[in-house]
Amino acid sequence: MKKLGNLFLQGLIAILPIGATIFVLYWLGTYAESILGGLLKRWLPDQWYWPGMGLLAGMAATCFIGLLVNAYLFQQFNKITEATLTRIPLVKTIYNGVRDITAFLAASRSKSDLKTTVLVRLNDDMRVVGFITADRVPYETAEESVAVYLPMSYQIGGYTVYIPKNRLEPLNMSIEDALRMVITAGMGNKG
Repeated sequence: MKKLGNLFLQGLIAILPIGATIFVLYWLGTYAESILGGLLKRWLPDQWYWPGMGLLAGMAATCFIGLLVNAYLFQQFNKITEATLTRIPLVKTIYNGVRDITAFLAASRSKSDLKTTVLVRLNDDMRVVGFITADRVPYETAEESVAVYLPMSYQIGGYTVYIPKNRLEPLNMSIEDALRMVITAGMGNKG
């Protein structure tokens, strides 16, 4: 019976990440198709609409918004919208959280914000993985200090600490591998 339980658990571990990914992609696709496809059905003659156009319209709209992000008028509109949303008590909490998470995930794809992966020495025996985010600190220090983001395992969150450079050790690991290792509490580490 114990062997059967282990086999079941191993199978679950193998299929759960794939199944969850397929489910999320399916959900996003069907959601885009139901909303945008419904709008397209109202605007287009029946013979012009075919299944999947809502999903394609969602992808095209997302790419178009990506292009607009760099336009001056869109940046001004975005500033006004953000200023308005950050004044509404409950909305500002949700908006700021989602904005920070998406900015963090976008930063993890490029090395512009997360500059270097380091080990932060807490004491002689303990170290934590961190990411240098800024080479300067917003205050005067006796020692040269940097801003280091210390993510927490199993959740999106963490701490930004300002720490002297002499307490950091460079870590020969890509930002993506280090993030995977930290977020999974080391279980995602294949090495």
